[in-house]
Amino acid sequence: MDFQLDEELLAIQEAAREFAEKEVAPTVDEDDKEHRFRLDLVKKMGELGFFGATIPEEYGGTNSGFVALVIITEEIARIHSSLRVALNMQLGPSRALIEFGNEEQKKKWVPGIVNADIISCFAITEPDAGSDVASMRTRAVRKGDHYVLNGSKTWISNAQVADLCLVYAYTDPDKKHRGMAAFMVDMRSPGVTAKPIADKLGTNASPTGELFFDNCVVPAENLLGKEGDGFKICMTELNGTRISCGSGAVGVARACREAAVAYANQRVQFGQKIGEFQMVQDLIAQMTVQEHAARLLLYRAAWLKDQGCPHTLEVSMAKYFAGEAAAFSSDCALKIFGAWGYSKEYPVERYFRDSRSYQIVEGSANIQKIIIALDQLGYRKANK
Repeated sequence: MDFQLDEELLAIQEAAREFAEKEVAPTVDEDDKEHRFRLDLVKKMGELGFFGATIPEEYGGTNSGFVALVIITEEIARIHSSLRVALNMQLGPSRALIEFGNEEQKKKWVPGIVNADIISCFAITEPDAGSDVASMRTRAVRKGDHYVLNGSKTWISNAQVADLCLVYAYTDPDKKHRGMAAFMVDMRSPGVTAKPIADKLGTNASPTGELFFDNCVVPAENLLGKEGDGFKICMTELNGTRISCGSGAVGVARACREAAVAYANQRVQFGQKIGEFQMVQDLIAQMTVQEHAARLLLYRAAWLKDQGCPHTLEVSMAKYFAGEAAAFSSDCALKIFGAWGYSKEYPVERYFRDSRSYQIVEGSANIQKIIIALDQLGYRKANK
């Protein structure tokens, strides 16, 4: 790909940066402290077209592509990592609908998700099924013109605020992952209960919860694709949300590097700026290289996806490295700030807390390494 962003992408970057700095930054610390979900900001992101970057224009999107999504996500996460989760939650269901839904389903839900009239989420993880997706126990049993859904999900972003959820469940557990299906579930349906998970290390302004389905009736027309397509839909969806997630990690890494550089040029010890000490320079140099390398890996993965080329391996490499870069950079920033980094006087402690999620969500660091290693060893090629 051309490593020079074109005028359209530069305009998108400017719009996202302006929104983040002018509308998100002024209340970011208070929002994080109060665990405040900013629906108004999510709605504004919808108005600005941020959720439609990968969606065709006929369904309300801008069709700007996944590279545009990477750019938008980085700018949002640089200011507030919690808010970038909204990009993933709107992205997952809308892209699943575009790639696997029928025309009626696309018209019914995608425009509302894109403009944020519909707040969405997706539910994969269960108490005993995290990285091992195929171990989920949630069941969907066909009864005439509907399915009856029973089971539970946990660590679901937007669980308690979503209007619509893409839920994965087994219609035929005996077939293992080939017996999985995907459903669009109205969260106001009888039998759906959401319970918040309030005490988290980070991403405090992004609501996370548990979902319980107790004889929840789901119309048969809400089945996405056909029975048995669930695992394929899930893996395809994750290839998109992992790109966005990795971009959020780059945003956090960048925020850490910018804060560390500014502080190193301000803080004076032993008669000189601490930035003049070689050990501080070593940390900043490593932070800079990891941030830039992660960004380029993400651009590459997103470009391949935009071109319709195989990209699973590149997505896993980018997501893995970006998560490590965020964690590394937040650790370095904390060291450079010293005691002040440990306090809430500066945002570094928030960056440190938020950075850890990127090594866990959307497929842990170890899962990404397994995908990469199996491909290189020739045991299971990621890109087919």
